[in-house]
Amino acid sequence: MKMQGAHTLEAPIAKVWAFLMDAEAIAKVIPGCETLQEVEPDTYKATLKLGIAAIKGTYHGSVHVFDKTPPCHYRMRVDGKGTPGFVQGDVTVDLDAQGSQTVLTYDADTQVGGLIANVGQRMISGVAKIVIAQALKQLESELAQYNCNT
Repeated sequence: MKMQGAHTLEAPIAKVWAFLMDAEAIAKVIPGCETLQEVEPDTYKATLKLGIAAIKGTYHGSVHVFDKTPPCHYRMRVDGKGTPGFVQGDVTVDLDAQGSQTVLTYDADTQVGGLIANVGQRMISGVAKIVIAQALKQLESELAQYNCNT
C-alpha cells in the first residue's frame, strides 16, 4: 500500500527536524505508541496497540532511521509483528522551509499480512489515512509546546 501526502507545520525547519529526531517527543504523536526506545543510534524498539474493525492487537517491532540529510530528509524502515499479523514498510520524509513554516512531505510504501490483511485493502487504506491525519494533528499540538535549541 502506498501513501503520500504533505502537511504545513507552523514551526521553523530546525525545530521540526529536532522534534522528529527526538524519540520521546515523536512517541507522543504516533497513534497507539506505547514505547519507543533507542537501542542503538538511529535504531528503535517500538510497541504499538492498533486495530482495524474487530482485529486489534499489540505490535512489537523496530524502526531504523537512515539516509539522513539534516535538516531536510530521512528515511525509515518499519517492521512490526503481532497477533493480527505483520506490518513492514519504508517511509521517506522531506522537510522544506517556507519562511517560518515547514512543509513536511511523506511517501510511504507498506505491506501488511495475516489477519489484518484480510480486512481488505480499501479499509486498511482508509484507516491509514485517519491514523496519519491524527498523527499530523498531534504533531502540530506537540510541536507548539516543544522546546529545543533552535
